[in-house]
Amino acid sequence: MRIGVTSQNFRTVTGHAGKTRRFLIYEVQADGGLLEVDRLDLPKAMSLHEFRGDDHPLFTLDAVITASCGEGFVRRLGQRGVKVVATAEADPVKAAEAFAAGRPLAPPLPHDH
Repeated sequence: MRIGVTSQNFRTVTGHAGKTRRFLIYEVQADGGLLEVDRLDLPKAMSLHEFRGDDHPLFTLDAVITASCGEGFVRRLGQRGVKVVATAEADPVKAAEAFAAGRPLAPPLPHDH
């Protein structure tokens, strides 16, 4: 399983997923452990808010974890089979580990778009 986490600073889970250009990519190992396998640092044109097309790196993931996102982001990734989870958990590793283990994540903080 491959999990992407929105992280504009590569240290914490950040929001505004549709405009995010930086993602930590984790892969769940056979023993259930987590391994960071990539860091995406996309140009502005590749933010999902701007991108139009069929070949986006996020479309290859199984899940994306974020602090906040709009319904369009959820719908667009859902059409590609990518589950989107919004959470208040700030630690990317803890968030990805909880998701991979099937544990519920803290609900996201209130957010206005």
